[in-house]
Amino acid sequence: MSEAQKPQEGKKGLKLRLPRGQTIVIGIPFLWLALFFVVPFLIVLKISFSMADPMLTPPFSSLVEWVEGSFTLRLNFGNYQFLGTDGLYIETYLFSLKTAAISTVLCLAVGYPMAYAMARSPQSIRPALLMLVILPFWTSFLIRIYAWIGLLSTNGIINNLLMGWGVIDEPLVIMNTPFAVYIGIVYTYLPFMILPLYATLEKMDLSLLEAAADLGCRPVRAFFTITVPLSKPGIISGSMLVFIPAVGEFVIPELLGGAETYMIGNLLWNEFFNNRDWPLASAVAVVMLFFLVAPIMWFQRSRGASGGHGV
Repeated sequence: MSEAQKPQEGKKGLKLRLPRGQTIVIGIPFLWLALFFVVPFLIVLKISFSMADPMLTPPFSSLVEWVEGSFTLRLNFGNYQFLGTDGLYIETYLFSLKTAAISTVLCLAVGYPMAYAMARSPQSIRPALLMLVILPFWTSFLIRIYAWIGLLSTNGIINNLLMGWGVIDEPLVIMNTPFAVYIGIVYTYLPFMILPLYATLEKMDLSLLEAAADLGCRPVRAFFTITVPLSKPGIISGSMLVFIPAVGEFVIPELLGGAETYMIGNLLWNEFFNNRDWPLASAVAVVMLFFLVAPIMWFQRSRGASGGHGV
């Protein structure tokens, strides 16, 4: 080995070693993830294997007991077996997934044209358009949902306007229906769809569309063969940002929905606070988490296949 190669190997070895400051900076997010996700998840997982006991505080038995000088581990799998046999929980899971999926498709249908228009608008007005998208976050989430109650109720603004214009003769029943829940979810999570799409569309090379036009490609065909495939990372990112929180939504179905819009969030609330069955509620939360792991893994794989581009 020549002497010229040895310094190069030494430089490569130095590059593999991160300075202490960078190690600390990289380690902080992992520490945050461990403290506020892994540890709470392990606690919930532990409770899900316990037995409910309303006489105790908190209302569940301990997994580990000291009996005659030895530890005894008692795992209760009955909570998970009950979830697989009770029709209420299965229907609630399926309805939550269906509601989240439909809401995600609606957000994509509404958000993509808006993000496309923002990305193709003049550079000078893009910050103002972004501010309009982010502006609802400056208002309390509960206030915004309560405002929809005033809009959608029988004596609300929408019914009064339609009756005043002569479009309808009697008020429409919008509140306490799945339609009202879809409206609330789409309104609430639409910015989470628009922002990743905008970030992806803004970075797209417009010369590709110009080249397609020079080759005789029509604008509609160029949109579906060039723009849509290149915006796939934004579509996936926005869809995950909408779908995942929508599955466990509680406030919107509680305020805008009725008995036909019973979702996982409402089920968890009732099990925890009304029935005080913490082990069963924890099992519901664990199963819901595993339902969401699959789309997250699919999202990460799609990002890796696309080279990690997008938001």
